[in-house]
Amino acid sequence: MQKKVYTNPLIGDKAVFLKTAEETNGEYSLIEVELAPGGGNTLHSHRDFTETFVPLEGELLIRNGDRQMVLKPGEKATVPVNALHLFKNPGDKPIKFHVELRPGHSGFENCIKIAYGLATDGLTTKKSMPKSFSHAAILLTLSGTYPNGIFSLLVPIMKWQAARARKKGIERMLMDKYCR
Repeated sequence: MQKKVYTNPLIGDKAVFLKTAEETNGEYSLIEVELAPGGGNTLHSHRDFTETFVPLEGELLIRNGDRQMVLKPGEKATVPVNALHLFKNPGDKPIKFHVELRPGHSGFENCIKIAYGLATDGLTTKKSMPKSFSHAAILLTLSGTYPNGIFSLLVPIMKWQAARARKKGIERMLMDKYCR
């Protein structure tokens, strides 16, 4: 099967789905990520899966709870369920790494496809945040991602908005456009 490559033109990231949850009967998802210099995310957690990070090219900064580490190619770190974590490219060149989700999570996979599609279509800010509150709410709930700090207070509102958007067919429209 031809592996699909998803690119976010605004932040310069690329994701290649090497094994999807569907292909592994839900056992795991395996994604190869190319992360632009300075790229990464903010503190967050996942309640449904662990993440194991393995750099292939370049160094990957991981914060796992209170522990921060810089992984070199071949090293790995696993973030358990519910652990606050983030990852970043601390260097000045793109890096490449694998991230494995256990168990696999098709919602997370679809979140990447939709988010990168929205960015490609000009429907996000320059920092790749959806301009539509409904789109943002759907992405948050699909991905199983929970923000940290003050943003965690928004989760109940986002879940409510995502439910409204689903009733209006917005999630189906996003899935049809970006995930087929």
